[in-house]
Amino acid sequence: MLRLSSLSLRPRVPLLQPRCMSTHGHPFVFESRHEYTEYLQTHQSRLPWGFSVATTKFDFVPREAPHLPAKMTMTLIKPVKPTPLFAAVFTQNAFPGAPVLVGRKRLHEPTIGAILVNNKISNVCASGGGVADAEEVCESLAKHLRLEGGAQVLPCSTGVIGWRIPVDAMVENLPKLVSNLQSDSVLPAAEGIMTTDLYPKIRSMDVCGGRIVGIAKGAGMIEPNMATMLSYILTDLSIPRDVLRQLLTEVVGDTYNALSVDTDQSTSDTVTLVSSDQIPFDMDKLDEFKKALHEVCLGLSEDIVRNGEGAHHVMRVRVRGAVTKEMAKGVGKSVVNSPLLKCAVAGNDPNVGRLVMAVGKYMGLHHKDVDIQRRMKIRMGGVVIFENGEMVLNDEIEAKLVAHMRDAMLIEPTRGGLDASSHNFPPHGKFVEMEIDLGVGSEETQVLGIDLTHEYVAINADYRS
Repeated sequence: MLRLSSLSLRPRVPLLQPRCMSTHGHPFVFESRHEYTEYLQTHQSRLPWGFSVATTKFDFVPREAPHLPAKMTMTLIKPVKPTPLFAAVFTQNAFPGAPVLVGRKRLHEPTIGAILVNNKISNVCASGGGVADAEEVCESLAKHLRLEGGAQVLPCSTGVIGWRIPVDAMVENLPKLVSNLQSDSVLPAAEGIMTTDLYPKIRSMDVCGGRIVGIAKGAGMIEPNMATMLSYILTDLSIPRDVLRQLLTEVVGDTYNALSVDTDQSTSDTVTLVSSDQIPFDMDKLDEFKKALHEVCLGLSEDIVRNGEGAHHVMRVRVRGAVTKEMAKGVGKSVVNSPLLKCAVAGNDPNVGRLVMAVGKYMGLHHKDVDIQRRMKIRMGGVVIFENGEMVLNDEIEAKLVAHMRDAMLIEPTRGGLDASSHNFPPHGKFVEMEIDLGVGSEETQVLGIDLTHEYVAINADYRS
């Protein structure tokens, strides 16, 4: 695989300083869904030149569960003309969905003319031929869009694993979907791809005389590897295809791949980057474009975690002083994935011994020869809680840690501090901040995660019903 280093495009992107701002400098604080939606419409949703989107909803009866009638939303993303400038990365789960298998083939096509997304059913390991079903819907859509064939359509599906997509119902509703195409706002698409998401996710930036807009969905079954959830990034800048693909791989590794909600890697993860090829691009400004793309993807990553299923806190773990980037990321993932630490954060309990345990677990399993015990320093909420091989704790520090966690809460919980219904909007952009300096190298990274609450269990216990 080509890397950006072959184009001298690997200047270190510095870890962002703590912020509660959007990509447009807007204070990321909202008091209602209406206020959040207005913000998206005003500051984020304008499409790049040469794109249109549409959605449509319909009822269907799952063949595998006729007692559970359901609704499906199809979402269409369409460049003004088929474009050769597209990139995608997919899940590395050993049981990829049929749309992922089809999507990997699409990477070898000369152009792409549409992206079709359905929610409710993921088309993974379904009996009867999931790939054939996906291809049939693509062929039908291609006819309605007057494309050369279904090979110009990239399919994506998200939802229940093991069910077969309702091909007849989907094909029947394609004319309505196409008739709904509009080029004013990406918001309908951001809403259309949602499943258990509580609110839509959009990030955008104007850069190099053009525009980048990204949308994403995902709230559970999230610990990506080379891709994540479903995310669609659009630009009108004419950046060469091979460069787009290298850029996407690099940026995904530092953003989407550095988050975890529940350690489960989806069978359907897909990230695409598509250019409508409308605005000439000066390759001398490629670093500037990469930074903007990184900012958009990082913002979407934060949105995904903040909307994680049952999330009451978002954890941001900054790991420094590692020997390798992989070591830094491994330590961060071990921390945000620790069930004991996640539960402690959910209850605003500064049981920081669990944080030290999570670091030691990873290092003991993967780097036994690296001695960090007396070199490591850990801060939580800016307060030193471990250094010189010992915990640094007292009543004053514990009170500060409790206050820090309470300030980062997304919602005031009840019943012992664990269960509450989450907001259908992001109330703020705060984090439970953890800083780990391993003291043995110069590599660093940032990892995002959430706490573990009763609500997460309830959502996933009742998912199909």
